[in-house]
Amino acid sequence: MSSQAGNRLSHADLLKLKRWNTPTIYNGWEQITKSDIAADAFNIEETHDFMPQMGPMVGYAVTVVIEPSNPKHPNPKHPNPKHPNPKHRSAKTAGSDYRNYVASVAGPKIVVIQDRDKPAVVGSFWGEVNSNVHRALGCVGTITDGAIRDVDEMTNAGFKALAKRLCVGHAHVCAVDWNCEVEVFGRKIQPGQLIHADKHGFLAIPREDEHKLLDAALFMDNNECETVIDAARNCTGLTSQEAVKKINKAATEFAKATQEKFGGDAEFS
Repeated sequence: MSSQAGNRLSHADLLKLKRWNTPTIYNGWEQITKSDIAADAFNIEETHDFMPQMGPMVGYAVTVVIEPSNPKHPNPKHPNPKHPNPKHRSAKTAGSDYRNYVASVAGPKIVVIQDRDKPAVVGSFWGEVNSNVHRALGCVGTITDGAIRDVDEMTNAGFKALAKRLCVGHAHVCAVDWNCEVEVFGRKIQPGQLIHADKHGFLAIPREDEHKLLDAALFMDNNECETVIDAARNCTGLTSQEAVKKINKAATEFAKATQEKFGGDAEFS
């Protein structure tokens, strides 16, 4: 597969990944990863896709921390614009410094926001204005364990959102920290990590798995279609026992093809 600067996937490959739902991408990922397929990469807690009609989103993570309940972020009493930690920047520069960070990262990007108020929901970073601003900066959507608002206007901006819930206000929201590890929906995410997300949840791809992902996902999808699904959809006129026999034979073919391709075992679901 082709790559961009920094060993990222090409835009063409990202578009191909976007054609498939997140479970299909998972099916490929589990064949190539050394991670725990029952514990790693995917969200542990439930997400809510507020724009399911937009389909999947694919992009590289830009990470943000917010705390809408706290009126003291950032702290203007200790301004130090040269300090890399946004918590020590002045209130006047925090917003522009954060946007400069987002703009500096190659797209497409997904803004991943950890809300420190969790489990409470006090205010939203997102709305009509911020979604349009971030769309202009090359972001395709967000994953936040807090809230969003202006859901119709966000949809109109073409900005997809997976979030905990909706809310009405923004409270004291601002970027408290950014370009740092965040934890959302029980999953830790690093800046620059490739993410595939849709109505089922999200998958944060380990960097060592990125370049084999598309080939693996396509193979597994074709393998399903050419064996088990084809057999199951062509059982008209068969007895139940004949159908089971046909499906079992296809399942064996599915497992054999997977083993020959990846060297491991596989089950369909």
